Amino acid sequence: MIQNKYDSQARQKSLSNALPSTSSNLSLKKLSYLSTSVVFALSILANTAQADTTGAEDYRAPTAVDASAPIAALSKLTSIDDAKSLKVTVPTIQEFKTKAGVPVMFVQTTALPIVDVDLRFNAGSARDSSISKDGFGIANMTATMLEQGSKSLDEDAFTRAVETLGINLGSSAYKDMFIVSLRSLSDDKHLLPAVDLMTQMVSEPTFNDEVLARNKSRLLVGLQQQKQDPGSLASIAFDKALYGSHPYAHPSVGTLESVPTIQKQQLIDFKNRYLVAANASIAMTGNLTLVQAKKLAEDITTKLSAGQAAADLPEPKPLTKSQHIHIPFPSTQTTVLMGQLGSKRATNPTAQQQQTNFAVGNEVMAGGDFNARLMTEIRQNLGYTYGISGSMNPMLARGPYQIGFSTRNDKARAAIDASLAVIDDTLEKGVTQDEIRLTKDNLKNSFPMGFASNAGINGLLGMMNFYQLPNTYLADYVNRIDQVTLSGVNKTLRDTLNPDNFLIVTVGQDDPWKGIEATTKTTK
Repeated sequence: MIQNKYDSQARQKSLSNALPSTSSNLSLKKLSYLSTSVVFALSILANTAQADTTGAEDYRAPTAVDASAPIAALSKLTSIDDAKSLKVTVPTIQEFKTKAGVPVMFVQTTALPIVDVDLRFNAGSARDSSISKDGFGIANMTATMLEQGSKSLDEDAFTRAVETLGINLGSSAYKDMFIVSLRSLSDDKHLLPAVDLMTQMVSEPTFNDEVLARNKSRLLVGLQQQKQDPGSLASIAFDKALYGSHPYAHPSVGTLESVPTIQKQQLIDFKNRYLVAANASIAMTGNLTLVQAKKLAEDITTKLSAGQAAADLPEPKPLTKSQHIHIPFPSTQTTVLMGQLGSKRATNPTAQQQQTNFAVGNEVMAGGDFNARLMTEIRQNLGYTYGISGSMNPMLARGPYQIGFSTRNDKARAAIDASLAVIDDTLEKGVTQDEIRLTKDNLKNSFPMGFASNAGINGLLGMMNFYQLPNTYLADYVNRIDQVTLSGVNKTLRDTLNPDNFLIVTVGQDDPWKGIEATTKTTK
């Protein structure tokens, strides 16, 4: 459904950690780190291309533990202190190519009679303008309409076939990538007709004119409703100001001006140009043998046109000075989004180590639980917000680094200044060895949760194959964490972040930059 697709692109996620303040809280803290670690480890490993969000990928933030009120019984769990070092065995990844040259990563799992398949194309909304100048929303509309009928089955018949099989079959367009996903029972009775439907989606969509008109009308309603969401307004303004004329600047779903102009032929052109074998990769996880997996991959790709791989995206240019944008909005709260241009997805060992260094340091400074420095100062000490966090979102080109929170209108400027002061202090003085140690333990202990399910494994495989990462990427993850050093973390934080040049977007009743004196250090 088009509204569901819009909703799924309006969320942000984050998390964090830091060190215990007293020895009496140590056992509680250890449990807290274990319980909050899953999201952050996964966001490093499986962060897909960002849709139109201000955070990374699709993971929930954990429930923070208030260390100032420990549960007495936890202090008696001395077994935590005696826990042995974690030994991790990552899934065995098998790689092959189809006859059409499409790379496939496959993990066999036999615990459940289920198969997960991701067919990914280098074909996100960043390619919209290559089909039509200012044709924002073409990729998203193409993804929507793949689910709405093929040459063999009209919309109702296609939906009925999916529901009869009890499968999950869908498509989504993000800034970098276009994903067609399938989950089915692994027996031939279910899997073979499910793959046939998946193939029809990609190779024989109808793009019915009446359905297109209906989709456009519904999407326009959603875009009008978006004007009532301060978070969406902030995110759109942030991307536009940060990226300028770069393809990442526009919303993946399109705009009120661009959606009405989308035509059937543009969807056909997008499909013929980008949904091709030369632009595709496959991730597959489930109850299949290697022989069956190869046959399945051939069935999925046999009707794909050969085509050509998409051209490299241009690299965006970083801001050279701080910029403040205020959007008037009738609310008692001001939504704040600030940050800068971040990094692109690392594909070589040196760059991957640098991103791991940054991830560890950022977890200490801007993670999402009560132990992170920003959360401790801005929420607990100053009481300006219920929550504040920041994250890096690497993509094919340089993605954004963003910190977000909401606060009372009259506290917005003070909260912004205090946040910048925490960042400046962290960059100047660095994080501590204790913070690094606990964060590293956190990430390593949570790492196995990333492949605790078929869906988790397949998400990792899809990310790795899309970014052309070797299958040793998972096996080397713990080693990259072990290689993190205090000096490396602090240097990477200083080399990456420049708060003096932050873009700061506020959405609220009052402009924080007018009529209110700064209470702490302001941006230049």
